[in-house]
Amino acid sequence: MPVFPFPGLNLAITTPFDASGRIDWTRLQGLVERYLADGIKGFVLSSGTGMHVYLSKEESKELAQRGSSIINGRAKIIVQTSALLVEEVIERTKHAADCGADGVMVLPPFFEGPTDHDDIVAFYSEAAKGGLPIIGYNVPQAVGVEITPSLIQRLCEIPNFHTVKDSSGDLGKQASLIRTGLPVINGADPLVPYALFAGARGLIWGGANIAPKSCLGIVEAAEAQNWQLVRERWKPLEPIMSLIWQGDYVQSVYAAAKITGYDAGKPRRPLRALPAKNMLALRMALGDLATREAA
Repeated sequence: MPVFPFPGLNLAITTPFDASGRIDWTRLQGLVERYLADGIKGFVLSSGTGMHVYLSKEESKELAQRGSSIINGRAKIIVQTSALLVEEVIERTKHAADCGADGVMVLPPFFEGPTDHDDIVAFYSEAAKGGLPIIGYNVPQAVGVEITPSLIQRLCEIPNFHTVKDSSGDLGKQASLIRTGLPVINGADPLVPYALFAGARGLIWGGANIAPKSCLGIVEAAEAQNWQLVRERWKPLEPIMSLIWQGDYVQSVYAAAKITGYDAGKPRRPLRALPAKNMLALRMALGDLATREAA
């Protein structure tokens, strides 16, 4: 079996913004250096948590270029190159390759796009011409397309299509994808330990912005097949990972990461900073994670 290129924890890093809502490149460098020092070995640039849909094409491409330059070979790099037009997906993917990215994450056709499996296979077959390994993206609640076991089998026959990130939040359906024997990446924060136990080959984890060292501890214990230790290390993470998944995900990640010392500023409009009325529950869910991360 070929070596899976995106194992372990791939951090869907927040995109930092300044007070005017522009990308804060200085803060980006500081965050990347912090996460590298904490032990992060994979980054996803322009992810959903990184506000891909609220970045212009030019900003997303610059984020790929600058982020890759900062990382400079010290970790794996995945760039989200999703777009409405497949020609633009190819363009963005070729640019990511030029920047030194190791792979790209691509949504299926969205916003009233096709749901027929033949059309989805055709889309990814075309997108693969960008030349980098593709991670498909299963988020049916947002896109309206579900990647099923039969569909993932067809997709993985496409040259350069390597895996699917499952953000459905449905462990049963994710397990059915895993049972195909094909590599699957978990993208649902509350399912992390259960997905790893079920056989997920890697994680793309936005909530890890909040507590990277604690999240890496889960991965290390799972790699050692020490499931009792996984459960112990998951216990302090479970409340916050469950809370952020219930709604206002991006705003909650930005707010919680600021509290634990990984400040990316405020999310970009149209998203607002997390309302003050939600902060008490957020702080309670965080518990002593800020202290754990500072240790």
